[in-house]
Amino acid sequence: MTVRHLDRLFAPKSIALIGASRKPNSVGAVLARNLFGSGFAGPIMPVNPHETAINGALCYKTVADLPLTPDLAVIATPPDTVAGLIAELGARGCRAAVVLTAGFGEGTDAAQKAAGEARVLEVLQAARPHLLRVIGPNCLGIAVPGVGVNATFAHVAPAKGDIALVTQSGAVATALLDWAQPHGIGFSHVVSLGDMADVDFGDMLDYLASEPSVRAVLLYVEHITNARKFMSAARAAARSRPVIVVKSGRTALAQAAAQSHTGALAGSDAVYDAAFRRAGMLRVGTMAELFSAAETLARARRPNGDRLAVLTNGGGIGVMALDAMAGEAVQLAALTPEAQAALDRVLPATWSHANPVDIIGDAGPERYRAALDILLDAPEVDGVLVLNCPTALADSDDAARAVVDATAARTPDRRKTVLTAWLGDHTAAKARRTFTAAKLPTFETPEDAMRAFGQLTRFRRNQEEALQTPQSVEGEFEIDLAAARTPIDRALAEGRDWLDEVEAKAVLKAFGVPVVETRRAKTPAEVGQIAAELLPLGRVAVKILSPDILHKTDVGGVALGLKTPEDAEAAAVRVLARATEQKPDARIDGFTVQQMIAKEVSHELICGITNDATFGPVVVFGKGGIAVEVIRDTQIALPPLNMTLARELIGRTRVARQLAGYRGRPPADLDAIALALVKLARLATDVPEILEIDINPLLADAHGVVALDARIKVAPFGTRRQPAIKAYPTALEKEMVLRDGTVLKLRPVRPQDADAYRPNLAKCDADDIRRRFFGPLKTVPDALIARLTQIDYDREMCFLAVPPADDGEIYGWVRVTADPDNRHCEYAILVRSDWQGHGLGLKLMEEIVAYGRWRGTGEIWGTILRENDAMIDMVRQLGFQISADPDDTALVKARLALQ
Repeated sequence: MTVRHLDRLFAPKSIALIGASRKPNSVGAVLARNLFGSGFAGPIMPVNPHETAINGALCYKTVADLPLTPDLAVIATPPDTVAGLIAELGARGCRAAVVLTAGFGEGTDAAQKAAGEARVLEVLQAARPHLLRVIGPNCLGIAVPGVGVNATFAHVAPAKGDIALVTQSGAVATALLDWAQPHGIGFSHVVSLGDMADVDFGDMLDYLASEPSVRAVLLYVEHITNARKFMSAARAAARSRPVIVVKSGRTALAQAAAQSHTGALAGSDAVYDAAFRRAGMLRVGTMAELFSAAETLARARRPNGDRLAVLTNGGGIGVMALDAMAGEAVQLAALTPEAQAALDRVLPATWSHANPVDIIGDAGPERYRAALDILLDAPEVDGVLVLNCPTALADSDDAARAVVDATAARTPDRRKTVLTAWLGDHTAAKARRTFTAAKLPTFETPEDAMRAFGQLTRFRRNQEEALQTPQSVEGEFEIDLAAARTPIDRALAEGRDWLDEVEAKAVLKAFGVPVVETRRAKTPAEVGQIAAELLPLGRVAVKILSPDILHKTDVGGVALGLKTPEDAEAAAVRVLARATEQKPDARIDGFTVQQMIAKEVSHELICGITNDATFGPVVVFGKGGIAVEVIRDTQIALPPLNMTLARELIGRTRVARQLAGYRGRPPADLDAIALALVKLARLATDVPEILEIDINPLLADAHGVVALDARIKVAPFGTRRQPAIKAYPTALEKEMVLRDGTVLKLRPVRPQDADAYRPNLAKCDADDIRRRFFGPLKTVPDALIARLTQIDYDREMCFLAVPPADDGEIYGWVRVTADPDNRHCEYAILVRSDWQGHGLGLKLMEEIVAYGRWRGTGEIWGTILRENDAMIDMVRQLGFQISADPDDTALVKARLALQ
């Protein structure tokens, strides 16, 4: 379940407080004080067998004595009583409970953990038959100031506002509430999830995404339970409002048990970072930054890029601002000669003649205004940070008003991001009030302001990446799944965890990853024979082949640059001797012989797959070679990948600058590197038995890539977690025959279809567009195209009818979007005007109805213009029931039960 009955939690009509107390400073007493004092309009019913009244309200002995069934039950009783109370409440019809009680497996004592986990199972078993939702246990509680609910034992009551705060830690929640009160920050919801036995982050994001009272969502995360649900919910929520997250454990050691290079480099915090980025969320480093980022995103205009100009009346604070730029997603804007010449005309000769633009300590409002106007007009500037140090030579308040006037005077198409930092306290207070009144972000220090601009640029980048149109690659490589599975199935049948090098390269080759030809030899003599066959192509390398030796260079198990068969045979004898000396217990299966790849200018890279305990398979890329752990230049992304996401992954590494070319060295083939990453990601999603892939090195130059060495670790199906993001469902592609015998291809939409959408929409006449979108559509925004083509296959589906050649033509499409509980899904359909009359619309509706039944969706529904008789008649043929839309007389609702 996800959002089912969460309305009972956050908009209850009645509340039962079980465990209410009059004992001073007890949880039950504080809960009662907060609940009764929060202005809740409905009945609050305390339950305690030992009290007659609490806070002036009649106290009931048991749940059975309650005069009515509560929408929400708040439970603060001993842990062994909770499951029974949940069962009793559920039987009465209560559908939501907040369990503040601890004792459900916290701590490190093994016996206590086992007993606590058993209690959790009992609670869930008691709740499940009644679909009763549980927040907690071991939590602070929940608060919804807008409806007068404060079911927490916090020491301060949250003020009403438009920020939703969701945290696992009750202590963090109280600290944030305490910090927010003097800063005037209010909340729409405060939710302490505790141990997350039932309601988790994914559920909360799904619920809050549809709440109009929520402007921004702040998360404090310790761990995620259901990664796929979380990613689906986070991606949906982040499309409609800022979702800002701080996660503890940033410095956790990487997974110690991982045996391959990629496993050792993929620490869990880095995977969380990749997940937050992929979802379009903004991650910050501290709790205080949660609120500052929310306010910045609310007040500041989003910059179009990361190039920042700094305008200051003091050189020292300008330098401080530059120091703060390190580590932020900010670049110092390089002022053009034209901008510098314009500044020369309005500034004294002693100005800095560079960025930061130091306009000298005696700068008055006219000088601030003139310089700011020039910087805001400069195309090379995406944003301006305006700094001021108080001096006796000029009035800081006047300078502040000049900044406000300069920004207010600009037309919307000429506005840019402006942040301010007026240093000091007494002198700066009035200026800060001026900026706040004008809704200009203002900060106390240059460091805070620089961090805020970095947050803006990272948020913009994360959001824009979700809307970029990726290059199509599906038709550029073919996979041979059977060939890939053969060595994997053989290894599993033999009880092996690791494929040998030849098998690993066969798997990669089956998915189109270029590999160097590698052959297996049993003896040194056979090594010499194979070398004789390969040497006409160039020198050869000989490596030891052993399931117990993963890093061959560590044991001297590699010999390179061999020129003759005799050299190769002798090298095999040497590597065998060294390997057996270093690893006397290792099983030796022989040797591998491979062609040496001679490239004058090339880069050794590492790429692969590792398995994260929470998010499943992840893709790793970075600088390779034998010093990979020392250099530690790797980045992580969640599969599946397209070319856009693969290039972004490459761009986050330091080695990306070398790959771009330098000092006469040609750039590497970035498309080939990106394509290799796309193929690896496809391997991770298509072959669930793969736990790890380690390609090191992947040799890259201007002409392409080739894998020189590879290892693959496997495990039986079901061992690893499923990918956190559902991949393109190839299995749903099929042939479709229309009533006139026309054969078309039916397939799910792909992000790569974005380029084809506009020209095919252009082939629809205006009336068809009006009936589909309920109004004219003169232009198709990029955001709409991205939304139509970049779907979450776990919750949405869009089938396209295309020609068998799949050449970019789209004759029609039908889509459904399911609610998080999969109880209902809404459909929408459009058939190109020149393809109407062939029965395509009916066929598409039949397919989407069948898909909904296959998924187990409860109902499919849609909205139709009342005048659209053809659509109404068509869906009636399929069994849909038509009814009036209660909110719009021009529309009707079509509904069909699927189960």
